[in-house]
Formats: sequence, structure tokens, C-alpha cells
Amino acid sequence: MKSDAKPVYLKLRDVIAAAILDGEYKEGDMLPSVRAFAADQGANPLTVAKAYQLFQDSGLVDVKRGVGLFVAGGAVAKLRSFEREHFVKNVWPDVKAQMQRAGVDPAELLALS
Repeated sequence: MKSDAKPVYLKLRDVIAAAILDGEYKEGDMLPSVRAFAADQGANPLTVAKAYQLFQDSGLVDVKRGVGLFVAGGAVAKLRSFEREHFVKNVWPDVKAQMQRAGVDPAELLALS
């Protein structure tokens, strides 16, 4: 069984990424300030800053000095690509194995939705 002991800054990154993918923050929208997001999540501002830095390093946000961080153009497509790659490499193999063990037919699942 895989451990879910993910560092807090990576969990925060996932929260932000999900909000962008879900349309809570659209391309061009300003993200909450480090302090506001830290307060909302009950996290240390330095930890939030580290999560935001990952978005800067990946080109997913634009920094406007003295103003804030904004979701960059193309961020949704990049994030979706990252999510897809992660799912196919890290999640799907376990899901597929569990489906096979349980005798679940993928066509049954598609029919349920």
C-alpha cells in the first residue's frame, strides 16, 4: 500500500490546482494572497509561499509585483496535462488492479454514470 504522507506544501498545491481546474480561479484571475490563503487553510504562510512558488516555477501563474499572483494563460491546459500524466502513471495501475480483483467491468462503470 502506498503512503499518503504528502508534505503540506504539496497538499496546498493540489488544493490550488483543483480550484483552477474546477473553474474557481480562471485564467487571468488573481489568486488569494499568501496570508489570506494560509488563514483559510490553517497553514503557515511560509508553507503557502512554497506552494505558490511551485506554480511560479511551472509558469502557471504570473506575478505582478506589489499586486499579486494571477493564473497564467494556458494554466488549465498545463494542469490538466499534469493531472492526466499523474493519474495514468500513479493512480490508474492501482485502480485497474483493484477492478480486476473485484471483477469490475469498465463498461459497467461507464453505464452507471
